[in-house]
Amino acid sequence: MTLIEVGDGVHAYVQPDGGWCVNNAGLVHDGTAALLVDTAATLARALALRDAVRRVTPAPPGVVVDTHHHGDHTLGNAVFAPPATIVAHATARTDMAARGTALRQVWPGVDWGDQPLLLPDLTFTDRLTVHVGRTEVRLWHPGPAHTTGDVVAWLPAQRVLFTGDVVMPGHTPFVLMGSVHGSLHAVAALAALEPEVVVGGHGPVAGAAALDATTAYLRWLDDLADRGLAAGLTPLEAALEADLGEFAGWGEPERLVANLHRAYAERTGTPAGAYLPSAPVFAEMVSWNGGPLPCAA
Repeated sequence: MTLIEVGDGVHAYVQPDGGWCVNNAGLVHDGTAALLVDTAATLARALALRDAVRRVTPAPPGVVVDTHHHGDHTLGNAVFAPPATIVAHATARTDMAARGTALRQVWPGVDWGDQPLLLPDLTFTDRLTVHVGRTEVRLWHPGPAHTTGDVVAWLPAQRVLFTGDVVMPGHTPFVLMGSVHGSLHAVAALAALEPEVVVGGHGPVAGAAALDATTAYLRWLDDLADRGLAAGLTPLEAALEADLGEFAGWGEPERLVANLHRAYAERTGTPAGAYLPSAPVFAEMVSWNGGPLPCAA
């Protein structure tokens, strides 16, 4: 794990290799106050994050921002709260209460550790600004994208953007619980901010080019869904026939199957983020992958 300074009083906590359940986090601090963007999946990884924070600032995080409800970003909340106040989108809190420990069922062999699921204390639906000393952290819901409760953290003075899983540099997007078209809209809105540093929910620290690459994948996915439906192919069949081209080197390519399920659903009038049973879709991703999906948490 690496703590990288990306701005004055701003760090990205990067966990290689960024695959399933191995997420990034962010730290904003001024020596007397601190804010954390996301935690980690397992107790061991959350404790390692806490130790890294302590090496940089004596102030424990007073705020933890959950960028969405998935357990790799939230299961470590209990390591920091109290004293931290946990902040998230209102929908993320609802989804966390319903499915916040789902990763433990998907990958039962992982040593998750003994930690309770802590739900957000403070929720919002559009925008919320938090001040860490003189640093302004703008929390913003860009609409349904990776999920229906995504939050990004934008630091305008430092030009640093924490995207959660709306953008994952070098890793395949995952919109099964969100929206393809919503993701395109969200990424375009993030690009309009003109960030200099982009810290995704997984993958290496990047620049604005990561937004362009995500847009290119989503447009390719959109076109693939159109062609698959026209040919009468199922999402799995369309994924098996697809040429990944420029995206072949991205992590977790099996997510194409799940993304096509969402793309197909949107084309038949299913609202963004409407529930799609995940168990059969994960089974199809395992089939595409030729074996179990690796989780290094």
